[in-house]
Amino acid sequence: MEVNCEGCAGCCIDWRPLGAPDDREREGRYRALDDAYNLVALSRDEIREFVADGLGDALVPRLFAAEGDHTVTVDGHEVAAVGGRPAFLVGLRKTPKPVAPFDGERVWLDACAFLDPTTLKCRIHETDRYPRRCHTYPGHNLELDAETECERVERVHGEAGDHLVDDAVPADLPPPPLDRGAIGSTVFLYPDPDAVEGAVARLVAGEATVEDRAAFVACAAASAPGTGTVDDDRMARERERTLAADSWVAAADREWRDAAADRGSPVADAPDPDAVETDRGAPPTDDWE
Repeated sequence: MEVNCEGCAGCCIDWRPLGAPDDREREGRYRALDDAYNLVALSRDEIREFVADGLGDALVPRLFAAEGDHTVTVDGHEVAAVGGRPAFLVGLRKTPKPVAPFDGERVWLDACAFLDPTTLKCRIHETDRYPRRCHTYPGHNLELDAETECERVERVHGEAGDHLVDDAVPADLPPPPLDRGAIGSTVFLYPDPDAVEGAVARLVAGEATVEDRAAFVACAAASAPGTGTVDDDRMARERERTLAADSWVAAADREWRDAAADRGSPVADAPDPDAVETDRGAPPTDDWE
């Protein structure tokens, strides 16, 4: 599978203000409760590695609205659940950044925390922290004959063939994030819904605190694949490690949020991306190949 990401980053930015044709993550049986676009579901092992590297503050949980028997009510929301325990994913944070995708002018858009806003390249590409689902994207879309983000960008902002170069399904696809064996591996169950009262409402409102995110990240890191079991002792340790994180990601996020204007609006003035990210320790990106 070959894709042309230069000048695009359509799967790494929230380009709904620029004409993304739908918001499919908030449709169907399970609907994301947060407003993030294209959240990449991390595996338990990847979550543990981010936390161990002091990047626990770069992670964020996602819960889903649902209907029927497999739900639990938290903060007035019917949340997808298994056995009365809220089900959730963990992915990478999105941060407002000044970016110029699709050969356009610079605008404020939410982007993956690890996206260099100048080069539109991933800062952790081809490193040990690069998520497997990013590496194999859009493999699952191709396998299911579903439209890829590359094709969506082509349809709205470019010509056919610009971004999706070939449609071969990768041989090393990970299991789908929501498949039957995902419990404890990519889908996690929070042990006590009462303990996240308030946190769910803040996640929905986009106002989650450091403590809110750390609770879910720690639960995911302490989960056992194939089961809903959570190691309480490990969960406590992972929570403390996540709370102790003070990475360049969180520091840059704070500065970008202070500077950002309405999403989709032109960038009239913005801090120097190198000063905001690189000078704080963000990895540099390689030249385009």
